[in-house]
Amino acid sequence: MNRWVWTGVLAGLVLSVASVQSPAAKEAPAGGHAVTKNVYSFRVKTIDGKNASLADFKGKTLLIVNTASKCGHTPQYAGLETLYEKYKDQGFEVLAFPANNFGQQEPGTNAEIKTFCATNYKTTFPLFSKVSVKGKDMTPLYHYLTTETAFPGDITWNFTKFLVAPDGKVVARFTPKQEPLDPDITAKIETTLAAKAGQAGGQ
Repeated sequence: MNRWVWTGVLAGLVLSVASVQSPAAKEAPAGGHAVTKNVYSFRVKTIDGKNASLADFKGKTLLIVNTASKCGHTPQYAGLETLYEKYKDQGFEVLAFPANNFGQQEPGTNAEIKTFCATNYKTTFPLFSKVSVKGKDMTPLYHYLTTETAFPGDITWNFTKFLVAPDGKVVARFTPKQEPLDPDITAKIETTLAAKAGQAGGQ
């Protein structure tokens, strides 16, 4: 092998090593999603189409729910509003993300969803723009919730619930069939709120 061929081989090896050691390659795991530590990293859109950040809820206990207007579980909106009214003064928020992934049960526009919730359930907790919670077009927040927390697994139906502690980490997951006022849910909410209150009192 002559000198020019060796030069070409060595140049190729240098480029290969450089690409393997590139910081950008290390930052993004398979699938193109950077590893995230908590929910505060995500930007979303409100039901009115305005840009928002989940960092706006930093320090609060959150119940994140994928909702739908034409589902057998749709009456859970009433329970979610009751939860919100009961605990909001203690630093609790319900964050609803309408999704049309299951049985085409959320076919409406954002404006129609907003009107439906206000008219039928008098909801006052934050509603966000319709998203996808599974599949290739899954919104980044739900990719995080279903793959990078202590409670992984695909969303299987509307009204799956994630409880998020004030530090932004998911501490519980509840099935669609568990009503918002299920004692297991309220107990975990109260425990999380009490832990936050205890930390504040000890400072």
